[in-house]
Amino acid sequence: MSVRELVVLGTASQVPTRHRNHNGYLLRWDGEGLLFDPGEGTQRQMLRAGVSAHDINRICVTHFHGDHSLGVAGVIQRINLDQVPHPVSAHYPKSGQRFFDRLRYATAYRETVQLVEAPVPVAADGVVARTGAYTLYAHKLSHPVESFGYRLVEPDGRRMLPKELAAHGIKGPDVGRIQREGTLGEVSLEDVSEVRRGQRFAFVMDTRLCEGVHLLAEGCDMLVIESTFLDEDSHLALEHGHLTAGQAGGVAREAGVRHLVLTHFSQRYTDAVADFERQARAAGFDGEVTVARDLWRIPVPKRS
Repeated sequence: MSVRELVVLGTASQVPTRHRNHNGYLLRWDGEGLLFDPGEGTQRQMLRAGVSAHDINRICVTHFHGDHSLGVAGVIQRINLDQVPHPVSAHYPKSGQRFFDRLRYATAYRETVQLVEAPVPVAADGVVARTGAYTLYAHKLSHPVESFGYRLVEPDGRRMLPKELAAHGIKGPDVGRIQREGTLGEVSLEDVSEVRRGQRFAFVMDTRLCEGVHLLAEGCDMLVIESTFLDEDSHLALEHGHLTAGQAGGVAREAGVRHLVLTHFSQRYTDAVADFERQARAAGFDGEVTVARDLWRIPVPKRS
């Protein structure tokens, strides 16, 4: 069964709190799982969320601050302990290779899984991985250490038009035939179908406003984006290389995002869920907003 959803494993920035674990997000995309920014405690959060090591096909690290990467060591050892039967790819800033090496071999363990290191080159903005189901892109962000955001784009497909099929007398097995072959007699696939836009997902963590944020967010069905600070603390956001809730909402508005997921909250805010959404709305975003909480499952919007 095709499932597209975000499993939120943690939503805290810098340090965990009583109610928020360090970062961690698993994107289920049909038969694949992309694990983003596993912070400390990710293994336990996976257990609580019903996520298995076998669900992970890619590990995507935006940057090497601890709240985004300290869980890498445990996750890698877990996929080996559980003898995951498929290769697992790891993406991370190439400039942080020494940090990844330390995390990968933090302690002794028996390697049983093919872990494919596929670092994002310095200053590279472009394709990270390409499969039949999607293309994964990375764009550079603005943070005190080198950081990249990730964007997943599904190829465009085609949606069959029942009225046009009926008008051309195409039914039954012939529908599948014209989809496979592109023509049926004098009728082309374009005559009886329309473009079905592929879905888009973006993951934007620690950054100030910059070109990369907008490139990642453009036209997304779901945008998962940090909103570390509320707008009244925008001076702290700028100083430390982060976004506010209002800035995140403004980005989503300009990019035409359908579902905005706010996360990565400073520990200074103990219970400000309504404030984060209110400020994103005040920036003019009128799509769906979720202020993420640990262990939530958030469906990717259905195709429009």
